[in-house]
Amino acid sequence: MRSAIFQSAAIAMLSALFALGWNSSVRADDDTAAWDGIKTATFGDRNILNGVGKIALEAPYRAEDASTVPISVRMPADFAKGVKSLTLVVDKNPSPVVATFTYGDAAGTSDRVLATRVRIDQYSNVRAIAETTDGKLYMTSRFVKASGGCSAPASKDPEEAAKSMGKMRIKTAFKDPKNPSLQEAELMIKHPNNSGMQMDQLTGLYTPAHFVDKIVVHSGKKLVFSMVGGISISENPHFRFTYEGAPGDPIVVRAEDNKNNVFNGRATLSSS
Repeated sequence: MRSAIFQSAAIAMLSALFALGWNSSVRADDDTAAWDGIKTATFGDRNILNGVGKIALEAPYRAEDASTVPISVRMPADFAKGVKSLTLVVDKNPSPVVATFTYGDAAGTSDRVLATRVRIDQYSNVRAIAETTDGKLYMTSRFVKASGGCSAPASKDPEEAAKSMGKMRIKTAFKDPKNPSLQEAELMIKHPNNSGMQMDQLTGLYTPAHFVDKIVVHSGKKLVFSMVGGISISENPHFRFTYEGAPGDPIVVRAEDNKNNVFNGRATLSSS
């Protein structure tokens, strides 16, 4: 189901881009056609409410590196406790739906933070859409000036990258030492996350798409979140997130890529 949504959104996005002449100088207020196609493919005819005051989206106005653009989503406790999923979108990317994160019990009822790094192919609105347990959708957006992120070459030689592929670095710590149930984790997965748009300068051929498309994170036996993602997540996927759980419970991660490789990681809570 999710893969069909990603494919439909990508088709809608490409059609909109051709209609706009594939112009990287298009301003934020010219993105209506692109977003309308993505919205219909992803959420149908559902109404999306203004998320101001409920979703704080942080992103640079002008990115230093279009292939690794940091974005962060923060939701206050009174709203976050009722959020069941979060979808990130980059309107002008060939595959605009970056990822959908579905939350579990260990996501908690405190303030919620999720940060990652994405590719941005041209000047575009970046959106965060939260769905609540009562079926409502809320959105906030930021305009980011960046271009070429989806076709930027990998930072490592393919053979070298393959040797470390799937290795994880997981760090955990108390977000608030006075509140031992509120914790924060940082997850990095070694993976080229090839978009399929990068050209080998020697052969002139495109490197096949190879990316992490599923991640499941548990605190002990409780789900923090599961993710379904696409090519817009940067090389070596990186996530920072808050969660709640017993101090002795480990963070357990299972990741899969689109070539059916499975990677596992585990870490115990540290005090700093």
